[in-house]
Amino acid sequence: MPGLDFQLGEMADEIRDLTRRFSMDKIEPIAEEIDREDRFPIELWPQMGELGLHGITVPEDDGGLGLGYLEHCVAQEEIARASASVGLSYGAHTNLCINQIAKWGNPDQKAKYLPGLISGEHVGALAMSEAGAGSDVVGMKMKADKVDGGYRLNGTKFWITNGAYAETLVVYAKTGEGSRGITTFLIEKDDEGFSIGQKIDKVGMRGSPTSELVFNDCFVPEERVMGPVNGGVAVLMSGLDYERTVLSAIQLGIMQACLDVVLPYVRERKQFDTPIGNFQLMQAKIADMYVALNSARAYVYTVAKNCDAGKTTRFDAAGAILLASESAFKVAGEAVQALGGAGYTKDWPVERYMRDAKLLDIGAGTNEIRRMLIGRELVGAGG
Repeated sequence: MPGLDFQLGEMADEIRDLTRRFSMDKIEPIAEEIDREDRFPIELWPQMGELGLHGITVPEDDGGLGLGYLEHCVAQEEIARASASVGLSYGAHTNLCINQIAKWGNPDQKAKYLPGLISGEHVGALAMSEAGAGSDVVGMKMKADKVDGGYRLNGTKFWITNGAYAETLVVYAKTGEGSRGITTFLIEKDDEGFSIGQKIDKVGMRGSPTSELVFNDCFVPEERVMGPVNGGVAVLMSGLDYERTVLSAIQLGIMQACLDVVLPYVRERKQFDTPIGNFQLMQAKIADMYVALNSARAYVYTVAKNCDAGKTTRFDAAGAILLASESAFKVAGEAVQALGGAGYTKDWPVERYMRDAKLLDIGAGTNEIRRMLIGRELVGAGG
């Protein structure tokens, strides 16, 4: 499909071509199986590592490519175009875990954890949410009590992407009261007292594992505190803008995947001896899908460029994922409609796209929270 040239630069174009070739060759052929079997394709991780895709935003001195969030968004989009669930696990691994360690880890922590994560030998995760603390993250209950040589963690985390497969996890726990009483810890999967709880069976994003994490007197040595003690909210919030920006590219991939299916279908499918793409109502539907995709792309890419320039705003990061998430769910619904009865079967992937698209109306902060944040920031700005 011919598309608008967003003039993202030679490096972003090269990353797109590289990731698209890999995704078409390695991810797309198994995307239906991943969804049907709810299987995490861990075999893809070292393959992506060989291409450098796990370390896009990591400085070269730390073993990464030293590129920006724009290039990361482009890679995220192309992976999600082949499989949104692989894209979700990729985003949790590369952005929520690797990028946070690259930004906040001390030299010893980066030297210990980044090589295995960037190579894809290890899988990474971030654990913030709890059953009773999602949007109200400061309301988390999991405690980290100071003991000789470190901390003992007690409590549970919920909705954790990659949790059951992660060797390295960035985990937030209470070390004091209120927003100034949260600390960030680096957890290893073999830590005594750490275990995987229930697996969460989801409507969409199947194959991206989501689970509960259980901490029962889990000892974490002092050298695995990441960032300042009681400074975890700053660590968390600093990463949220980048998380929302990068994850919004998943929705771009879903919308492109919808058009990849719908355009050939409406050219070939005939009713009344005419391809249905010749009917004006269908052409209007296609036009709306295309405009929704490129409108979201323009916002997401611009926010990513501002992230790279250190100029992004919290409300624009929220705005980009708000637009992309709602647009993707609508576009996926229109893709199902365009295929008619076929779209409502498992024989075509558009029903999967619709199930997958719904997640980011909820994950990384619900759209209600995003609207609240945007409105509050704009009103508070006084003009």
